[in-house]
Amino acid sequence: MRWRTILLQCCFLLISCLLTALKAVPIDIDKTKVKNTQPVDSAKIEPPDTGLYYDEYLKQVIDVLETDNHFREKLQKADIEEIKSGRLSKELDLVSHHVRTKLDELKRQEVARLRMLIKAKLDSLQDTGIDHHALLKQFDHLNHLNPDKFESTDLDMLIKAATSDLEHYDKTRHEEFKKYEMMKEHERREYLKTLNEEKRKEEESKFEEMRKKHENHPKVNHPGSKDQLKEVWEETDGLDPNDFDPKTFFKLHDVNNDGFLDEQELEALFTKELEKVYDPKNEEDDMVEMEEERLRMREHVMNEVDANKDRLVTLDEFLKATEKKEFLEPDSWETLDQQQLFTEEELKEYENLISLQESELKKKADELQKQKEELQRQHDQLEAQKLEYHQVVQQMEQKKLQQEFPPSGPGGELKFQPHI
Repeated sequence: MRWRTILLQCCFLLISCLLTALKAVPIDIDKTKVKNTQPVDSAKIEPPDTGLYYDEYLKQVIDVLETDNHFREKLQKADIEEIKSGRLSKELDLVSHHVRTKLDELKRQEVARLRMLIKAKLDSLQDTGIDHHALLKQFDHLNHLNPDKFESTDLDMLIKAATSDLEHYDKTRHEEFKKYEMMKEHERREYLKTLNEEKRKEEESKFEEMRKKHENHPKVNHPGSKDQLKEVWEETDGLDPNDFDPKTFFKLHDVNNDGFLDEQELEALFTKELEKVYDPKNEEDDMVEMEEERLRMREHVMNEVDANKDRLVTLDEFLKATEKKEFLEPDSWETLDQQQLFTEEELKEYENLISLQESELKKKADELQKQKEELQRQHDQLEAQKLEYHQVVQQMEQKKLQQEFPPSGPGGELKFQPHI
């Protein structure tokens, strides 16, 4: 449905699970000429993981809301700004009792899950004083003041939180990738320190050889350029490059037929370019770097084509982009191997951070070792006391038996005569 397209895509990454509603401009395509054409059942397309810690809760709420006819009809006429502003959240008051009951249950489950996360974290810190009510304030995707009822405030908070969080998602991915690259270089240098001069030279030579081998790849077309799209048209779609038509191309690659090219559909267009640079069979090619390259390509095309910045490319936006000079005469595209991903200063700062973290971990490990030794000492002490107590009990039992049965001779006579 269109409303679900807007609602999920305003949260930026859930678009691929949508049902067909908005149709693109009708275009006649001879699909007998298109390679590997399979009918797409959009209802079976699984939504990708958004990376949010409340991803499952978000998807479940959307699924439940979709079952209410009134809410769905209202959202069919809504635009992105109306949804993101929270104005449509008020319509939640008009949904059926059955839907509200399901939403209430989802919220209770989510609050319980968050409380378990809080408890697990505090347990790891050995903090037994848990104020769940206060700690739930840190989660801004639901109203913690009413943990049992899903209200319009909850829907408003969920949409705004997901929108805000996903706006920063790509930035976070870039930061994590940079750390990944610095860690690789740090570990490489640390390993070289453990080698003698001869072995170190061999490793340096091997590293340089692999670097040059990775850089020796065919030219990568500028993402979103005519050359890049025509290559997909010819090699992936199996069509004559002389018949390239932007409208037809858009229709072919709008996989779920919702009238948009979303982020996942765009990223799929870059596979041929990425295969020029990365091969999982090659030791010199890092697949983590490939995914970073894919992300950079998608961001670039979105920045060039997505006029209203809603993370969706309409047919109109796509066609306007094909009229630009950049589409016909693009600048050369620099792949990751042609860029400096970090400076020596940044690497040094990162290594200092690692060193500090390792020192803190060592300190904590030493403290835990001391606690373990103290517990072992107390255990040994208790075992010794237990043994001593057992021995005392045995001695007392023996004395008691001796008092009850005085010693006798071979014939059973008493060895002493009682005084009369």
